[in-house]
Amino acid sequence: MFTKGQKINDRYEIVRLIGEGGMANVYLAYDTILERKVAVKVLRGDLADDEKFVRRFQREALSASSLSHPNIVEMYDVGEDNGNFYIVMEYIDGKTLKQLIKKRGHLTVSEAIDIMCQLTDGLAHAHDSYIIHRDIKPQNIMILEDGLVKITDFGVAMAINASDLTQTNSVMGSVHYLPPEQAAGKGSTIKSDIYSLGIVLYEMLAGTMPFRGETAVEIALKHIKDPMPSIRKVNPKVPQTIENIILKSTAKNPKNRYNNVRELYQDLKTAQDPSRQSEERIVFEYPEDDLDETKVLNNLKDEIKEKEDEKEPDIKAVSEDEFNKNKKNKVTKVLLISCISLIAISLIVVLIIPSIFQTKDVKVPDVTGLTVKKAAEKLEKEGFVVSSDIKSDYTDEIKKGRVSRTDPAARKVVKKGSKVIIYKSKGSEKVIVEDYTGKNYLKIQATLEVKGISVIIDYKSVDDKSKYKGKEELIIGQSSEEGTTLIKGDTITLYLPKMSKDYPDFVSESWKVSEVRDFCSEYGLKLEIEEVEDNTKEEGTIIYQSRPAGSEIADKASIKIKVTKKSPENNETSTDDMIPYEEEENQ
Repeated sequence: MFTKGQKINDRYEIVRLIGEGGMANVYLAYDTILERKVAVKVLRGDLADDEKFVRRFQREALSASSLSHPNIVEMYDVGEDNGNFYIVMEYIDGKTLKQLIKKRGHLTVSEAIDIMCQLTDGLAHAHDSYIIHRDIKPQNIMILEDGLVKITDFGVAMAINASDLTQTNSVMGSVHYLPPEQAAGKGSTIKSDIYSLGIVLYEMLAGTMPFRGETAVEIALKHIKDPMPSIRKVNPKVPQTIENIILKSTAKNPKNRYNNVRELYQDLKTAQDPSRQSEERIVFEYPEDDLDETKVLNNLKDEIKEKEDEKEPDIKAVSEDEFNKNKKNKVTKVLLISCISLIAISLIVVLIIPSIFQTKDVKVPDVTGLTVKKAAEKLEKEGFVVSSDIKSDYTDEIKKGRVSRTDPAARKVVKKGSKVIIYKSKGSEKVIVEDYTGKNYLKIQATLEVKGISVIIDYKSVDDKSKYKGKEELIIGQSSEEGTTLIKGDTITLYLPKMSKDYPDFVSESWKVSEVRDFCSEYGLKLEIEEVEDNTKEEGTIIYQSRPAGSEIADKASIKIKVTKKSPENNETSTDDMIPYEEEENQ
């Protein structure tokens, strides 16, 4: 775990932790070389100890870093620092699609289509580069304030072996979107991403996932065997065209799915056209039940049965010579057997007996998603000591009351009989917004950020600055009203009084030069005036100011303005044309 101010690779300075999961921690950091905010994802747990995974992670992350598309989070750097493997990405100030769904319940059809069109556009670019995401889910989709959608986690997702359903604690989040072919132990294709997109579209419109269960294996089996639930039964406002898109995207048999995401994109674009209002429910061309038998989890069964053929010995007469010969052979055999026995006893003493008393190395089983009671029973059955101190933590992935993780983590290799601490999920961390006005923003910011709420500090102009003199740290407003419910990852803006004065717009607000002089005198500014010949404007018009309107006034600063004046040749009467009064009288 990194702390504020700590640097990764002597370059990325940690600002704060912005995300935490079973696979990685995500930090907001400052790139001290390029002077910009970045997001740094650091691998955690047993993944960082897996040499094969780390090599694949680095290779795939570098491959994904070549992607450049408005709907894909840009990857800047991949590296390692003191055993910590990390990727540096574009920092996105927004919320995940998962958070948006939880907050809204479900999205409208138009909103879902807009998000899906952006997702398919981004994935089409990745697929063109022969890159498959393999872990499309709402947690990996960011939504910005202006509605722009960004797909994240390309590098990490590609490095995960999706067929290994117990590799990380994040599996309970990923398995809800797992294509049947991956659950059955097959490889991934671009059609695997299409399946996951269909599940995401269903969740956006229903507010819940189509297949649920208590364990990852149970959910994976439903993806393989159970038919896709009808979205129209859950949300009657969804037209048949959209249900057909979901059904075609999530077909069990990949042959029945869209050939590529561009086909899905085109279908989405015309889904609300009046010409498609009478569309009937889709019928698949190929059978949906021709997948191979699942390899998700093979139960270990004792199926070894030994059968011995029992035959009666043949009896025959033996002569005296044969008897003596057999007797010698018997003595030889006894001596040979004795020698072999002595060697075997020595091996047992030297090798086998010490191994009996030596504690074995075993892997901690994955008990995420189970009840505490069942998890404890499973751990104890496999020879672990379960701590009586059950701890709790917040998580978006695991149902409240179920086991969210263990310490040591799942699949960690430890000595048999080791003590294991069980963590119980408290569900998504919720924060009820209070009225923070009049309170010190530093205290409120720290309190909210500890609970996972992202805090933005902004400033508002105030009429009576004397009222806030010495109270610049007090909150005068907030973006979320009192009583609003926020969850981990949400953002709130706290407003502080703006005590500084800004430069007015001298140009468009038609200030006079004398008024500008008075203003500069009042605020201790050094004024420089340059006259510019311009016959198109009234003389004395201000046409330029060196300090932009709205920018903050610094102490003892200088400002330059340009003022128009008339050209000499443009005067109505020249001196050469004038006739002296006395001379005119004489004429």
